[in-house]
Amino acid sequence: MWLKTFVNYFLVIFCITLFIGCKEEKRNVTKDKVVVNFKKEGTLFISRASSDAIIKTLDIEIADNDYETQTGLMYRSKLESNNGMLFIFPDVDFRSFYMKNTKIPLDIIYINENKEIVSFQKNAKPFDETSLPSEAPAKYVLEINAGLSDEWQLEVGDKISFEVL
Repeated sequence: MWLKTFVNYFLVIFCITLFIGCKEEKRNVTKDKVVVNFKKEGTLFISRASSDAIIKTLDIEIADNDYETQTGLMYRSKLESNNGMLFIFPDVDFRSFYMKNTKIPLDIIYINENKEIVSFQKNAKPFDETSLPSEAPAKYVLEINAGLSDEWQLEVGDKISFEVL
């Protein structure tokens, strides 16, 4: 009898500890799909290389750990035109992205350690697992809705700066 009481007590404590220790997530799981919501974690400014004039200001989510950089914008149904995701890597290297489980078409912008755009992969197709490499080493990668880099007339050499909340 005391063993049964002990086991029940242990299970209750374990469940409470598990519940309290769970980290707040940006995603929710429903019966048949994953829903991920945008969470503003900073502001990003894109400026012209020649004049430093600001072209665009974006609200950004930041991906700076393994899980976030591997997941990126997967499972999103939409991305507002004033939103983007900034990937921050610990080193500078050639980067390659793909669109696995990504429902929305994207422009992928590769940026070096000096925060200058070094290359683009425009109009990346949803769910396409083809490699989309940078043309030069990059420390940062910015994902925005497909077509915006052309609409904003972004060019190699344009710069970014950002503030983390």
